[in-house]
Amino acid sequence: MTRVVDQHHAEVPLTLEGAPPKVLGVLDQGALWANLAVSLLGFSGALALVNAAQGAPLSLAAALTATVVGSLIGTVMVALSAIPGTQTGRPSMVLLRGLFGAKVSYVPTVLNVVQMLGWGAFELWVIAIGCQAIFGDAVPYAVWVIAAGVLTTVLTIWPLGAIRVLRRYVTIAVIIALAYYAWRFLGQAPPQSGGSWTGFGPAVDYVIALSVSWVPLAADFARHSRSSGAAFAGVVGGYTLAQVACLGLGIYAVALTGSGDVFPTFVAVPLGALFFGILILRETDQSFANVYSTTMSLQNFLPRVDRRVLSVIVGVITTLIAIWVSADTYASFLSVIGAVFVPMFAVLAVDYFVLGGRARWNTDEDAPSRWSMLIPWALGFVAYWLTTSAATVAGWDSFWTGVRDAIGFERQPWMNGALGAFVVAALVTLLIGLLRGSRR
Repeated sequence: MTRVVDQHHAEVPLTLEGAPPKVLGVLDQGALWANLAVSLLGFSGALALVNAAQGAPLSLAAALTATVVGSLIGTVMVALSAIPGTQTGRPSMVLLRGLFGAKVSYVPTVLNVVQMLGWGAFELWVIAIGCQAIFGDAVPYAVWVIAAGVLTTVLTIWPLGAIRVLRRYVTIAVIIALAYYAWRFLGQAPPQSGGSWTGFGPAVDYVIALSVSWVPLAADFARHSRSSGAAFAGVVGGYTLAQVACLGLGIYAVALTGSGDVFPTFVAVPLGALFFGILILRETDQSFANVYSTTMSLQNFLPRVDRRVLSVIVGVITTLIAIWVSADTYASFLSVIGAVFVPMFAVLAVDYFVLGGRARWNTDEDAPSRWSMLIPWALGFVAYWLTTSAATVAGWDSFWTGVRDAIGFERQPWMNGALGAFVVAALVTLLIGLLRGSRR
């Protein structure tokens, strides 16, 4: 009887030295990832999806197809990156000790900390803007950010408890809210005609990017799964269904407004403020996931520091960033940083699943450096920017245009940055592994 009670109240160990409790089943994982897929950013980001070709809007059929295809490709990547976490019990960045060695793993860890701080702050910004869409300017923006930051930090201190609450209560409320908005929007939106398939490739790239941004934190939660199958099914099933629903609603909201400013559209429908409030409250799981992942990443450097102390520090920093940093500028920067994790996942997947890395995965603090694994990662990163059609920061995009011109590379409309990076990184990793095996 005591064991059952402990399972129901188990929490993440305070330091990296503690054994992770295996308490999350497929419904827990599915609820977590479904809630992470439903984002207020997804609603407003549907405009970027529809206009992925920058001047040739997608047809409704093309946009919805790109949503399904991109979601499936991206979530399979996330789900595969979650499995080593389940099998080793290690968080994402600590897992990279087995891929790069302990010291070299600090490089992607620093990048992930920067990325997660930024995305956490961006989520607090979205929550505050959403609250102002309901209540107006009566409450200052900074007050909403601080309130969301406090709630986020509290959830991060009790992460497994937060996931249990998501499964039991929040997911049901979110499903009701999405169903209500779907009923309203499908009845109000004008008939969807016109458009083309010209931007289908860039649109798929955009949707994949939304999904694979979660690769660096998948193992942080999957390490508590009861099985690899529960982690995989929870990610693919929960995230794919919810992201397709979220972006689909966003596409119809864009059709009603003609712009990306869709929050007023959600609030304006009858009972809209109530259901939009549910979605805003749910958005804290996004900020929670980012702050928690930052904490887990820092434990790669500080394995014996209490994660609750790190959570409070990270929560405060994230809140301050949300108050003072321009969200638009930082979002562009984050899209550049995030591109490093697609090829990194490809290197991890091939080495762990194909080349037998699982049997020799060393996540100790003195794990030897594996410098050769930086080669496919770097080449995959280059391949991403040679093949992607996504627009980020003007100077950065111009640089890669110059690189293409210099080497005589012409990007084709069918090319996809995420898939290009994955294929190049995976093939080079496989080649290095085969060469190493032949030398032995």
